[in-house]
Amino acid sequence: MLETLRYLVGSAGASGYGSKSTAEQVTENCRDLHSITAIITGATSGIGAETARVLAKRGARLVLPARNLKAAEDARARILSENPDADIIVMGLDLSSLNSVRNFVSEFESLNLPLNLLINNAGKFALEPAVSEDGIEMTFATNYLGHFLLTKLLLKKMIETAKTSGLQGRIVNVSSSIYKWFSGDMIRYLCEISRNKLRDFDPTRAYALSKLAIVLHTKEVAQRLKQMEANVTVNCVHPGVVRTRLTREREGMVTDIAFFLTSKLLKTIPQVAAAIISIYIV
Repeated sequence: MLETLRYLVGSAGASGYGSKSTAEQVTENCRDLHSITAIITGATSGIGAETARVLAKRGARLVLPARNLKAAEDARARILSENPDADIIVMGLDLSSLNSVRNFVSEFESLNLPLNLLINNAGKFALEPAVSEDGIEMTFATNYLGHFLLTKLLLKKMIETAKTSGLQGRIVNVSSSIYKWFSGDMIRYLCEISRNKLRDFDPTRAYALSKLAIVLHTKEVAQRLKQMEANVTVNCVHPGVVRTRLTREREGMVTDIAFFLTSKLLKTIPQVAAAIISIYIV
């Protein structure tokens, strides 16, 4: 109970920061990041945009992959208006398409850039059942499968970068505590929703399934990296509850009332971004 109260009021922990600390605050005394190259998915708005803004402010080179290139260019322009010297590359990527993921990685590798940090942040919460071009339920395809392949294809580059630079590479997977809401046979349920065999599609359960898959994938990759003795770590994070564009398909009176009633328990976007960035700078 005491720890919960300390969290809610934002009391500082051993690191000197608390739940109310922002991304700018936790990076204020971090090392210069000009030698760091980071890929951040879902950086056109919300948590990803704030994470990108602060990393650019600290000097990191950013690669912003996005399905909507105009939104990505707008995000780049906002960052440059604050930090004109920021190095930001916009590239196309649709995480729901495995072919798009492969094309993105091929294009990124052609740039001959290092890769120190991969932040798998993009997320989708689909209200209606939909299937990707690969035949996978859309929430799962976007939140997990696309990031799974992206990580797999970029891992060699990250290991090589860590070895040549001497800087530990880090992968940050943004999950959610809602993963605990899923119970049952994961594979069977995925097959059912991918083949539209359920009479009533439950978007929350589908979302929870994708977030559980992220947690399990993180644990497996961490174990394999340890066996390889690679200087790369992987962590998944529940950054906190915040209202972002992820809930855009559920906008309305009920959503507004729910967020209003819980507003004192919610984090701001800068506070949520702090949880993601702090994994890299510690």
